[in-house]
Parts: sequence; structure tokens; C-alpha cells
Amino acid sequence: MKKVFLIIALGLGMVQLSQAQSSEKPGGFGVRGGANLFNFGGDDVSENSYTNRVGFHVGGYTMLFMTDRLALEPGVYYSVKGTQNDDFVDSRAILGYVDIPVLFRLYPSDGFNVFAGPQISFLASSKFEGDFFGNTVSYDSEAIKETDIGLVLGLGYNLPKGFNVQASYDYGFTPIFKDSDADVYNRGFKLSAGYTF
Repeated sequence: MKKVFLIIALGLGMVQLSQAQSSEKPGGFGVRGGANLFNFGGDDVSENSYTNRVGFHVGGYTMLFMTDRLALEPGVYYSVKGTQNDDFVDSRAILGYVDIPVLFRLYPSDGFNVFAGPQISFLASSKFEGDFFGNTVSYDSEAIKETDIGLVLGLGYNLPKGFNVQASYDYGFTPIFKDSDADVYNRGFKLSAGYTF
């Protein structure tokens, strides 16, 4: 857990540093959160094996405008991912990560924007659960890799008074299981609402 707090502190430090170095146009610090809809993806995942699992994400970001239409947005979020299996015990994987995306936002208009960028994620917790005879049985797992590399793509819109909404897709590149050649990745959608101070 200490490592997770250190990662968050370093990420927030990078956010503040990038904000302080903005010279063309002042950026803004913001908070954002919302719902996750994640699943396992990859060649070794059967289409009928897993279904999307609902989670959440919450964190902060800063905007560093490089031009009037292009901004760099580093952020730090806690995000719950995983998957659901429609088997007889309703088994599920619940994976908590600290996500650190570095997004490039392009503003074709004042409100609408498109964004993309790399993301590194650090595993904070990994748990597998199942329901047996009305009782939930869970155990912590060490089978999940500690880091995950991916790409974030999305669309956003800035509302009045600092509010914003967006939809994005996380495309994981790193197989998530340790000591395995299985092509299984974190993949999923995020729906978010935010506020820039």
C-alpha cells in the first residue's frame, strides 16, 4: 500500500510541475470520476466466457495548453477494472489500479475535444470472488502483473462553469497474468464527469 501512495504522490507532483511550467496559456487543475465497464480481451479470451464488469474511477488532472487548440493532460486516477464470468458461481475478477495517463487533447471547437495518449497502470489490489450457496467467497491473488501499459482514446465536451464530460476506451497492451503466455488484456470503457478549477 505504501508503494501505491508513493505512486500517487509522484503523479500529483508531475501534475503540479507541468502546471507550473505552462507559459503560453494557464492550465487548470481538475477532478474527475465516473463508471468503468471493463472486460478481459485478447486472442485467448473466448467471447462467451466473460462479460463486462462495472467498476469506477476517481482522480485528478491538470491541463497544460501548448497552443489554443492543443493541450497536454497528465492525470492520476484510482480505477477498478476486471471481468465477470457467467458460470454457476458468478465468478469475477476485481482489479484495482493506479492509472497515470498522459493525454493529448485537440479542440476543433471551444467545447468539443478528442484525445489520445499512453497510460501506465500500477496494480493496487487483485481479488477473485465467487458465490457459493448464498455466500461470497473471495481471495487475494498474486497472479496479476504489477504494471499494465495501454492506450487511451476518447471524446470530451466542456460544459459551462468548468464542468466537463467524456467517454473513453482503454486498450491494454500488456498481458495481465504473470508466468503465462496467454493473450489476455484489460480492455474497457470509461464514462466520466469532471470539474476544472
